[in-house]
Amino acid sequence: MKLSPREADGYFARPDAGKTGILIHGADAMRIALKRQQIIAALIGPGGEEEMRLTRMPGAELRKDAAQLLDAVKAVGFFPGPRVVFVEDCPETSAPAVLAALEDWQPGDAQIVVTAGQLKPSSKIRKAFETHPNTYAAGIYDDPPSRAEIERMLTAAGIRDVPPEPMTVLSDLARDLGPGDFAQTMEKLALYKLGDESPLGLEDIAACAPRSTEAALDDVLNVVAEGKEGEIGPLIRRLQAQGTTPVSLCIGATRHFRTLYACASAPGGPAQGIGTLRPPVFGPRRDRILSQAKRWGARRLEAALTVLTDTDLALRSAGQSAPQMALVERAMIRLAWLSRSR
Repeated sequence: MKLSPREADGYFARPDAGKTGILIHGADAMRIALKRQQIIAALIGPGGEEEMRLTRMPGAELRKDAAQLLDAVKAVGFFPGPRVVFVEDCPETSAPAVLAALEDWQPGDAQIVVTAGQLKPSSKIRKAFETHPNTYAAGIYDDPPSRAEIERMLTAAGIRDVPPEPMTVLSDLARDLGPGDFAQTMEKLALYKLGDESPLGLEDIAACAPRSTEAALDDVLNVVAEGKEGEIGPLIRRLQAQGTTPVSLCIGATRHFRTLYACASAPGGPAQGIGTLRPPVFGPRRDRILSQAKRWGARRLEAALTVLTDTDLALRSAGQSAPQMALVERAMIRLAWLSRSR
């Protein structure tokens, strides 16, 4: 039977232990890995692997030894409870072994969980799982987690009181982060809120969400945008000592001021513009960016981007002989002065 994406979400959380097996296939290996981890954990429980009720095998090995899959499915475990045989990255050339195991499966045998890459509709493995009366096939696509799936992840993390605004922020993060990064963020939230019964807040998400830039780089960009030229030199020296290059500092500054310009130039003003940023910003960082965008305005931000573009061209010029970090520091001081001009 072929599962739709909505049906698959529910089945991964509550699989039927009496089924022969399931095929999980798609182009994104990380999304597939997260789904098969979820369904295996739901089938055998948290102690299943320690009790040797999970057998793993690479799909490519079935070409050399087709019988090992059926042997593992029929094997009797030392511990009571449901068993799973997990076949990872199964190629089409291993189809005969998989089809034989599905044909000979009997109630009480281990359930077969197969993962594969992107399979054509004509694939023998895919057709077998889609047409077998006791198996499922689920295609995993690059769609971000649905709201229902995010709610399930929050419940699994022990977080039940989630106001609308934090839920919206989590939905934005799910769209903009990769599946692995989002799963790690949810794990961090679970640890961060452990024993804390208060509602999930934006500050909790800000403390756990990945940052696109390092804090030290953020520090120098913030003091520049806020016109604190006296703090620029020491911060740049610290970045230089940490190995930050002039070009990367210039690129980071350009990205930051483009973000400010996107906010300031929005038709509805900075408050509207900051809501359209991708990846989204929230918490104290959101407040700071909004304040900076209001302080500068679109006209002065255009001038700032011109300064940064000229500096970037100078850094990449073959005829440039001045110290590169000195050029960047001078540009940063000019921007700090520009922030106070009228």
